[in-house]
Amino acid sequence: MAKRLKLIVSHAPFWHDGGSISKMNLNMILALMPAAIFGIVRFGVPALGVVALGISSAMLFEFLFNLVSRKPVTTGDFDAALIGLLFAMMVPAPTPWWVVVIGTFLAVVIGKQIYGGIGGNPFNPVVLSMAILMVSWPVFFDADAALVNYRFDFKALAPLPALKHQGAGALYHFNAGDLIMGDQIGSIGSIFPLGLLIGGIYLIVRGYIKWEVTVSFIAGLVATAFFFNLANPDSFAGPMIHLFSGYTLLAAFFLVTENSSSPVNFVPMLIYGALGGFLVILIRNVGVYPDGTIFAILLINLLNPLIDTIRPKALGRRVNNA
Repeated sequence: MAKRLKLIVSHAPFWHDGGSISKMNLNMILALMPAAIFGIVRFGVPALGVVALGISSAMLFEFLFNLVSRKPVTTGDFDAALIGLLFAMMVPAPTPWWVVVIGTFLAVVIGKQIYGGIGGNPFNPVVLSMAILMVSWPVFFDADAALVNYRFDFKALAPLPALKHQGAGALYHFNAGDLIMGDQIGSIGSIFPLGLLIGGIYLIVRGYIKWEVTVSFIAGLVATAFFFNLANPDSFAGPMIHLFSGYTLLAAFFLVTENSSSPVNFVPMLIYGALGGFLVILIRNVGVYPDGTIFAILLINLLNPLIDTIRPKALGRRVNNA
């Protein structure tokens, strides 16, 4: 009997650029370092503890899940480390240890591994985890409450949530230049927009994230904020304040661009990003959540399979063969 060969067939695309998941994740972690280090310096030892616990617990949960499910150990691809770092950067420095542990469990096990691991998750794991925690224990994600005992020496005296409730007087003392240099309070990794910009541009130049999603997300957010502000400048903050506050830039470069939960085609990527930016401002200005970024991303993740089916019609006309 002839020896049979075992052939492995996969779906398109079939090309490979020589990169690897571990290399991509390491570059993502490297791009997060400026903002992460700034947050640790600003908030001190509590922030360092949250970041260390976030990364270590995420990798531990992935390792344990691999053992229980009898699958190859995948902690070496650094995806769990990236998830843990991203989650830690999205919470305030005084976040209790048990909230961090629950958050990384939700992200790694529920948000990623339950769906089959890398490439199978319909939602961004970190965003899914944050949404569950924000609904369950909202007080831990309110920077006003979480950082009430911290003393700061910079010009922006309130985080993004305060903009929603203090009216026009609170809007005018916020300067875009101060905000981009980190003169604000919030989560560990979101308070330094310049660092996020540097890291995000690095990832775009290296080709690790989809610039179409990032650019359309920012454009949708800025345009929507502009029209809200134009309609009622006394009640709604301008585009630059929204752009450089809250989770906006963290989302633009590191959350909405997540490969498994975002489109792969050009026009759908533009629609996906613009819709996300629009929803962020809509939730911030009209909804009950001061920073609508998390829930906006969940909504576009949910719509992603539908959006990615959009195909523009080809130019020209059909020619009948004689």
